Amino acid sequence: MIAHDIAAMLDDSIQTVAGSNTTNILVGPIRLPVELDGETVLFQWYCWLPVHDPAAARICREQADTEQLIGRLSSFNLAEKQQSSVLVYGDFAGAERALIRMHSICHTGDIFGSKRCDCGFQLHESMKMIVRHGTGALCYLANHEGRGIGLFSKAMAYILQEKGLDTVEANLELGFKDDARNYDDAISILRFLRQKPVTLITNNPKKLEALKASGMNVEDRIPLWGDISPYNEKYLQTKVARSGHWRSGAGCPNEDD
Repeated sequence: MIAHDIAAMLDDSIQTVAGSNTTNILVGPIRLPVELDGETVLFQWYCWLPVHDPAAARICREQADTEQLIGRLSSFNLAEKQQSSVLVYGDFAGAERALIRMHSICHTGDIFGSKRCDCGFQLHESMKMIVRHGTGALCYLANHEGRGIGLFSKAMAYILQEKGLDTVEANLELGFKDDARNYDDAISILRFLRQKPVTLITNNPKKLEALKASGMNVEDRIPLWGDISPYNEKYLQTKVARSGHWRSGAGCPNEDD
């Protein structure tokens, strides 16, 4: 069991957030200085742990104090699971208008800077857009690798793409959906952090539909494009032709997140 004095230090920074089918344990905010375009920008960072088992979720919600709640977390194998997080900039709760980005984890693009996709560019560009706007939040979503098929399956899909299949065909041939991502937990966290309207950074209609269906107050969307190269041109075109993503604008190849 965690020491009482340590639990007291964490008491104001851990809380539970009810989702549509789960309970999320949220920790934060945490000061996170980030280098962006050669300058250090101060974000507030949160991480959340979804608890999907109904009985465990109920126990977490009903824990009397932080000490008991943290003690309960020791039963989860957290090191072998992915957790999502959110970067918040500015007065996200109170500002009249705020940008949000739902960014799916991309090991190859975000970490290694792969040009097979535009994910790394979109991650950093959306952060810059939020800072320029003055306030916003970027959700970095675990369990979304390869549109929800996982990193190992994504590696196999890449091999199939090198044999001539497009992104959608590769996922389907491996027995997956074109897009298996779920945004429920992220939406519950965003609604907890902000009640006022938001503008979504995306070209993906499924993301916009998910937010609107949840009852979240989405007043607009902003497209995000760039980092076009011979390595990702087919990938970007497939998003529009096969997955229904919006075109970014006149003179721009068809791409999205």
